[in-house]
Amino acid sequence: KYNQNMDFGRNSIIFVLMEDLPKHQGQRRQLADLLEKKGIKDPQILKAIASVPRHFFMDKGLEIWAYKDKAYPIAADQTISQPYTVAFQTSLLKVNSGDKVLEIGTGSGYQTAILLSLGVHVYTIERQNELFKKTQRLFNKLYLKPKKTVFGDGYKGLAEDAPFKGIIVTAAAPEVPQALLEQLEVGGRLVIPVGVEKQLMYCFTRTASHNFDKESFGEFRFVPLLENKE
Repeated sequence: KYNQNMDFGRNSIIFVLMEDLPKHQGQRRQLADLLEKKGIKDPQILKAIASVPRHFFMDKGLEIWAYKDKAYPIAADQTISQPYTVAFQTSLLKVNSGDKVLEIGTGSGYQTAILLSLGVHVYTIERQNELFKKTQRLFNKLYLKPKKTVFGDGYKGLAEDAPFKGIIVTAAAPEVPQALLEQLEVGGRLVIPVGVEKQLMYCFTRTASHNFDKESFGEFRFVPLLENKE
């Protein structure tokens, strides 16, 4: 059983009673090398990919595929995103250690762990109650410490904790939620896939109180972002 301090990028996170074998570590290094070849250049993100045990965030039966660059099913008909997508969205945020980031769609918790490994203060929202409870248990087991975990409507964001340096959305919205734009600090970035059948990745940068720059980064595939959770 793995029971020692592990360097997760800029943080040291303790994992207890979960197996992280040399074969897993080698597979992660190979995955990081693959993502670098695909265009991910930030060394801290590559280090996080090589450090965070993705198989901890997947069902045991899928462990043999954990380090393939593909998305796989998790609870509540959701998915754990493709590692390239996780790394790409993270790179668009351009965050530094100590920055405050809101994650819309906790999902498996893998993206959360990548952000935590970068030293980011993570606030995360999950809409699916089954998945929220499962991931909460996993965070406790892995000693992962987001600043706040919320069961609720990601469309609304977290106004009481705003503003955020970055907001990352891990599900596709038909349009950009205005609340999320309003919760960015000036200079902050919102990374979000938008669309129903055809989804494009966008990055919005708040340049002033009422001004935003928008960039598009091609097509991706995500599960839909759900709203209206009371």
